[in-house]
Amino acid sequence: MIILGVILLVIGFIADISILWTIGIVLLVIGAVLWLLGATGRAVGGRRHYW
Repeated sequence: MIILGVILLVIGFIADISILWTIGIVLLVIGAVLWLLGATGRAVGGRRHYW
């Protein structure tokens, strides 16, 4: 999710499309929060890990 957010940020910045910029920021923030919660050992979505 973090990588997708960064890709959308770059595409939105280069193509000057504000909706991609906004979606990229949202995905980046949500991905970072989920990553931090998972790194601290807290179960995210009822799962402690995915494999």
